[in-house]
Amino acid sequence: MVKKSKLSVLFGLATSLAFSSAIAQESSIEEIIVTASKRPQTLQEVPIAVSVVDADVIEKAQINDILDLQTVVPSLRVTQLQSSANTNFLIRGFGNGANNPGIEPSVGVFIDGVYRSRSAAAMADIPNLERVEVLRGPQSTLFGKNASAGVINVVTAAPNMDALGGSASLVYGNYNQVIVKGDIDGPISDTWGFGLSASVNQRDGYFENLNSGSNFNERDRWGVRGQLLWLPTDSITLRLIADTEEIDELCCGVGNIVEQLPFPGGAIRALGGPFIGDDEFAREQYYNFDSNNKLVNSGVSLQADFDFSNDMLLTSITAYREQERDESADSDFSNADLLGRNTNDTDIETLTQEFRLSQSLDSVDWLAGVYYFDESVTYDNDLRYGADFRSYGDIASQGGVSALEGLLGGPPFNIPPGTFQQEGTGVIEMTAQDDTTISVFGQVDWHATDTVTITLGANYTEVQKDASISQLNSDVFSGLDLIQIGFGAVLQGLLAQNIPLDQALVLAAAASQDPCLPDGSNQPLCNPVSPLQPLQFLPPFVDFPNDVEDGKSDDSATTWTARIAWDATDAINFYASAGTGFKATSWNLSRDSRPFADDLQGLDDAGLTVNNLTAGTRYAGPEDSTVYELGMKGRWDTGYINLAVFDQTIEGFQSNLFVGTGFILANAGEQSTTGVEVDAVWFPSEAWELTFSGTWLDPVYDDFFNEATGEDQTGDTPAGIHEFSMVASGSYNFTIGSSMNGFLRAEYIYESDVQVVDNIPEDVASREVNMVNASAGIGWDNGFEIMIWGRNLTEDDQLLSAFPTTVQNFPSPGSTSGYPNQPRTYGITLRASFD
Repeated sequence: MVKKSKLSVLFGLATSLAFSSAIAQESSIEEIIVTASKRPQTLQEVPIAVSVVDADVIEKAQINDILDLQTVVPSLRVTQLQSSANTNFLIRGFGNGANNPGIEPSVGVFIDGVYRSRSAAAMADIPNLERVEVLRGPQSTLFGKNASAGVINVVTAAPNMDALGGSASLVYGNYNQVIVKGDIDGPISDTWGFGLSASVNQRDGYFENLNSGSNFNERDRWGVRGQLLWLPTDSITLRLIADTEEIDELCCGVGNIVEQLPFPGGAIRALGGPFIGDDEFAREQYYNFDSNNKLVNSGVSLQADFDFSNDMLLTSITAYREQERDESADSDFSNADLLGRNTNDTDIETLTQEFRLSQSLDSVDWLAGVYYFDESVTYDNDLRYGADFRSYGDIASQGGVSALEGLLGGPPFNIPPGTFQQEGTGVIEMTAQDDTTISVFGQVDWHATDTVTITLGANYTEVQKDASISQLNSDVFSGLDLIQIGFGAVLQGLLAQNIPLDQALVLAAAASQDPCLPDGSNQPLCNPVSPLQPLQFLPPFVDFPNDVEDGKSDDSATTWTARIAWDATDAINFYASAGTGFKATSWNLSRDSRPFADDLQGLDDAGLTVNNLTAGTRYAGPEDSTVYELGMKGRWDTGYINLAVFDQTIEGFQSNLFVGTGFILANAGEQSTTGVEVDAVWFPSEAWELTFSGTWLDPVYDDFFNEATGEDQTGDTPAGIHEFSMVASGSYNFTIGSSMNGFLRAEYIYESDVQVVDNIPEDVASREVNMVNASAGIGWDNGFEIMIWGRNLTEDDQLLSAFPTTVQNFPSPGSTSGYPNQPRTYGITLRASFD
């Protein structure tokens, strides 16, 4: 593990190397401009841990969307889960936000200054990328809304006002991938400019449904984006952007890691026929229908900049966005028809407004602003039993379900034959959430001397949410009180033995809590039906808001940043910083939402309780993060090195873990990570560019009772966080004659072995990454380029995530499933540009 003593040694060593290599002269390498501090600065000037992927790397490394970013930024992990839209972003091991529309990500994504409130809103291909900035650590002071773990800041190119220009590209790759992109921009007049771009991305899937012959994990998406730039005066700039994009794909393939035999695996095979077991990287399985994902994102934004004569800049960004998601899945991940089509319909409408006022004076740069966010979410889910669920329940329980149905056929239950777990019965739920957020922020950079800058910043954020869920549940079996039924059965048997009523009541009450053992050794003083409880897959629900639970949360917090930066030489600067971050309450908008234990008595007093109502969580409370960081940035003629040493803590981390029947959303006490990050670039000659980015992390649960596993994991290492990860690349640029330029590029990605998720043992589901990407290209002076590329050339197999297989957890232990990564892809790109 990376201990703090090691961190200090690494920091000291890197600092010594930097000083010994320093050359006090103007550097010849290209400056990289970033807006991590909400004002333009060079990458080496800004005293923030930030990685930048510029347009050149985006093109040469074949980065088509945010999913591809992790191959060049080791601190970032992007994991696509059960659908095209369910994707997690993690920075320094912190992050969440998938699989539940009530959870906003801990990593904030901003595209051209506009916050995308769900990861699904950032999944489509983004044209005309100028750069992508990955800001590591809490960024709540300037970015406010849900940036407790970091920020992905995407910047696209504004229209060119000098001349008409554009480009067109065609990609053809394996799996019949075809990507077509085109853009054009230029001036309309002296004060007006325009930009228009479009893209289509199609590819066959790499995970086959052997039952239907369809391929999952395909690409089928398109997008259109238009811009207008207006410069009415030298001091006013207005940029209007409108976009729409659609994803309509079959996704995502799930492999079987462990097929538990004889049950439930034997029951699955008996009902559904063939099944690919114990081979998560087969990338094929038998499903009884295809899973579909359709996602439509659209929006419009207007950024207005007013540059006053006293170096004061007023910026306004107004945006409205809509997101519509229609998804359906075979959620039992087998050819057995256990669950019918699990459908989800999600609609999100978001309005944001930001005002910023900034000024640069002789000794002070200051910025102040206000941010408003208003969002409505509706989410409807329809989950019904399939034709085989009843048979599955009978096989797994050795006829227990049918036997119980026969037992309850008479008074007082009078349950007709064929009632339990029938096809078409299940749950329909309707959820909604309104979120109103306002934050006020400011930051001051005081240039105390020519070489020392002190930064102080603060942000006050208030978040009000109103959530509601109503449910229609037609699953009679899940609504049975098996403890009470067992009590009645035991009592009846005791009375038949002429045991006095008062004694029989006491004995039956105790016996109703103890299931009968398979060998029958504890009969008759045991509950014969309680072992069927795990088959009560869709227990009844209590709608809210109600007389006890108002469905409201009101959170507020003041976050702050304090930093001192020192220019030690013309080539080297250091900084020390401390800061905090904040993320508001996330509501559990799903059928897994359960009342808190403290509310059960009140619900009972109000007559709102139902059979099998158990305690859980309606929401997870706010996240509060703190980071302490030391950094060094050095830049010379032949390259640069940036180093950050940090200690980062999140209190109340919002854990969302799948346990086989649903998700448990809960606050995870306290989680901390100590680490070191290095970004380095070296130009040994004009032709060569070598890069290295590495991250060492020492994560720990400082305080965590895992409600999903029932275990106290305090002191354990959190799953999914690699101790060491790195990206190393080499590029060779060359010329042929007077009109041709070419390049060769290769990159190696490594991530150390790690347990994938907390509730699956490491010996069952672990991940180590050893991946190689490469590309080569030639361009001519006339603007034509040709490039060949390959990703994951080593065919490295990795598990993106793992989970207890849905439904297949009875009898215990159940089966385990996981999401395999994308195999080797390769292709050729043709591109033509003009200006």
